[in-house]
Amino acid sequence: MLRCPNCNTHDLGKVGSNQFYCWGCFIELTLENGKVASIYQVEEDGTLSSLNDLFLDSSQDSLSM
Repeated sequence: MLRCPNCNTHDLGKVGSNQFYCWGCFIELTLENGKVASIYQVEEDGTLSSLNDLFLDSSQDSLSM
C-alpha cells in the first residue's frame, strides 16, 4: 500500500488516474509505473509548489508502491 513520503501515513485520497492527495500533510503525488514521479505541496490559494527537489533523488526507489 502506498504511503505518503512526507508524513508516512496511508491517509491518501485518489484525485486522478495516477494522482493522490495526502490528507495529513496536504501534498499531491503523481505516479508513473507504480513509482512516485512528482510531489507537490498544495498551497492555501490552490496553487501547487513542487517538492521534487526534496523528495525525488536517489531515494526514489524507496517511495514505490
